[in-house]
Amino acid sequence: MKTFKPYKKKFLGWLFTIPIILSVIGLFFVFEASSVRSYQQFGDSFHFFKLQITWVVFGIVAMIFFSFFDYHKLYYLSIFFIVGTIFLLFLVLIPDIGRQAGGARRWIDFGFFNLQPTELAKLSVIIYLSSWFMNRERKRFFSFITLLSILIFLIILQPDMGTAFIVFSLGIIIYFLAGIELWYLLFLIPISFGAFLLLVKISPYRLRRLLAFFDPKIDPLGITYHINQILISLGSGGLIGLGLGASRQKYLYLPEAHTDSIFAIIGEEFGFIGSMLLITVYMYLMYRLYQIALNAPDRFGKLLAGGAFAFFNLQAIVNLAGMVNLLPLTGVPLPFISYGGSNLLVSFILMGILINISKRVRFL
Repeated sequence: MKTFKPYKKKFLGWLFTIPIILSVIGLFFVFEASSVRSYQQFGDSFHFFKLQITWVVFGIVAMIFFSFFDYHKLYYLSIFFIVGTIFLLFLVLIPDIGRQAGGARRWIDFGFFNLQPTELAKLSVIIYLSSWFMNRERKRFFSFITLLSILIFLIILQPDMGTAFIVFSLGIIIYFLAGIELWYLLFLIPISFGAFLLLVKISPYRLRRLLAFFDPKIDPLGITYHINQILISLGSGGLIGLGLGASRQKYLYLPEAHTDSIFAIIGEEFGFIGSMLLITVYMYLMYRLYQIALNAPDRFGKLLAGGAFAFFNLQAIVNLAGMVNLLPLTGVPLPFISYGGSNLLVSFILMGILINISKRVRFL
């Protein structure tokens, strides 16, 4: 049987265009949500917008490059990805190197751009573990847990619980997809629960965040201020929204309006209908990515595509669930929409890898 080429070309076309469409939407709302803060801090309403559009251009170039770069070669580069990431995660903790903002040390300032190593950790985990589990070798669980623990420990030191959760989840999902002694995963249930309780106990801030999740009214001017402003923003949008550019929360009421909370601005201006349209685009993209993971031509491709599929789903679900208080706020960005160069670049790279895999899929 022959591949239905016109359909496949259309499929690949959508894989290229959907991330770009989402990024253009993101650019508009980054400007919408950040213009007031940008002018207040830098005297330029377009400051964050110009930075974001630069990263979008770099991201599209990276997506095109990896869509033509044979993904099998990533197997030989995987060790450099993980070693480089661990080195950068150490580096960012050094006071004179890592840049601190909002109580967290997550960025390395290279002068003309800032790099967030935790975002690279997501990409490196997908590539390295997919390479590591290429063969169904036994007795790898404890080595796997050791590596994952090192990464999570370095990320929590920053601190960045949201990314630590994403990296941990990606690791477990890829291990599950590899199908190697799955019963070992049962050991992780009490260990993970115990580690979570320990982190909450040693950090009063995390405990307050957890309490804020269960009761957003306990401290409306303090720890629950952020989630309350998000809910006000979404509630103000109603069914059809206040209209283009009519957001009131962007006037410095809503914290992180152009980054993690950008969906609240979208909901405020375009309401429930606009929000659901955006979510529908994400659902369509996830369905297409699932098709790639399901039909990947080899084991390495299946693990890579499965890890990338998990990455986009985890990022979107954790962000959106946090916006409606179904999960605690974690600082996880919305793919292609939220402001942030490192996450945007990683997202485009993964899309490029998925496109490259899909080219080798016989049937889609």
